[in-house]
Amino acid sequence: MIANSSLSTVGNLQINNKNTMKKIRITQVKSAIDRPERQKLTLKALGLKKMHASKEVEATPQVLGMVRTVDHLVKVEEIK
Repeated sequence: MIANSSLSTVGNLQINNKNTMKKIRITQVKSAIDRPERQKLTLKALGLKKMHASKEVEATPQVLGMVRTVDHLVKVEEIK
């Protein structure tokens, strides 16, 4: 079976990376206190500074990789 490499999955969200970049809203829902420094820096790189802060970004492979790193701290929604 051949896997479709044009789809990225983050949680229950599937993003098609082929033609147009979709926008996603990332919201921090858990604290970064007592988390590894790498996860704190990833949240900072995503532009999340405080609890319940949201940021709208394009769903590039780089951003999806960062979200996957801290998926237990954030909530991801696709913007239509």
